[in-house]
Amino acid sequence: MSYANIPDEELMQRMQQGDRNAFSAVYDRYAGMLLRYFMKMLWQDREKAEDFVQDLFMKIIRNPESYDTSRPFKTWLFSVAMNMCKNEYRRVEVRKTAALEIGKTTGKSTTGDEPLERIDRTELTERLDRAVLELEPHHREAFLLRYEQNLSMKEMGESMQCSEGTAKSRLFYAVRKLSEKLKDYTNPDP
Repeated sequence: MSYANIPDEELMQRMQQGDRNAFSAVYDRYAGMLLRYFMKMLWQDREKAEDFVQDLFMKIIRNPESYDTSRPFKTWLFSVAMNMCKNEYRRVEVRKTAALEIGKTTGKSTTGDEPLERIDRTELTERLDRAVLELEPHHREAFLLRYEQNLSMKEMGESMQCSEGTAKSRLFYAVRKLSEKLKDYTNPDP
């Protein structure tokens, strides 16, 4: 039986009924997409992104009933992924704060920052990637959901657990901030 043409929602229904092949089909469809998403959301840390992909799929396989089959699967999936990133941002912030406090008491400067992995790309792509990483998490999320995952505004709002208007606003500010950072590429000198 081929699972290639079965919609995501039906695959999840089958998975909830114990069909292991349905899980494999979902994994094959979304693992690469989620890896790219987590890479961009988690500071280009490939190892961490791979761990997050595995953690997300472990949650799905352990508890497929957590998915409400009346909702679009892709929207639900990226909502879960976004929440995982938010939790990681909180953990990182706690670590940075603790490192700064330790630095104050020991007299050593500790920022907790790690260098980003260098990727061989064109200068524009490198600058865009850096600029996206520098965005506030909710603006970065909106940008990636729209331009990497091709979600509609409505789907973005559902994934980010906000109104469609808020999703539009976040995307607007993300694009505006990126255009400011990359203005030498958008307005070249004659």
